[in-house]
Amino acid sequence: MAIVPPAENSQPWTDRTVGMSSAVLDRMERAVAKVRERLLRAAAALKRVGIPFAVCGGNAVASWVATVDEGAVRNTRDVDLLVRRSDLASITLALEQAGFVAGVVLDVVLFRDGADGKPSEGIHLLFTGEKTRPDHLWPAPEIQTVSDPENFPVIALESLVIMKLMSNRDKDRMHLRDLIGVGLVDSSWLPKLPAPLASRLQQVLDTPDA
Repeated sequence: MAIVPPAENSQPWTDRTVGMSSAVLDRMERAVAKVRERLLRAAAALKRVGIPFAVCGGNAVASWVATVDEGAVRNTRDVDLLVRRSDLASITLALEQAGFVAGVVLDVVLFRDGADGKPSEGIHLLFTGEKTRPDHLWPAPEIQTVSDPENFPVIALESLVIMKLMSNRDKDRMHLRDLIGVGLVDSSWLPKLPAPLASRLQQVLDTPDA
């Protein structure tokens, strides 16, 4: 369909665009800050009682990307933590004491930020030695971490890449492209991966702008 320009007596194009008020920009900034605050609060609660864990998912990707180019960091709305199933009771107690509310949605163990918190914006748990989804080829890896400058443990890069390749959703491929874009992942990884995952990584390498 052809785009028809406005008639001479109508408002110009620029008058029909949506303006971004300072209030909207403030909301955008607060949304990012809230995710970071939840991450730091949950991490502090678990560290306080000595529970091993690793930040994974989008926040781990952001932490790794920031080591190279902070301007390439992509925001995420939830917090994924890799933990041990045997620690679940202690994790629940620690996070509830930090203001989170335990629950399960679609078989995902999660913690909402308060009674009115959204599950999609909460703390989501993944368990070592268990498949995160039934279609995953292998279970989640063991907890191997590096330290983020803000003092929380981030999953090792190799484990993060493997988890992203196993999930293989659109957002996982997007996260892999972020890591590729800053030079943390490249074709030298292919021989180190199991064949099914190497094939997925090759597809992502071949479609950098997808």
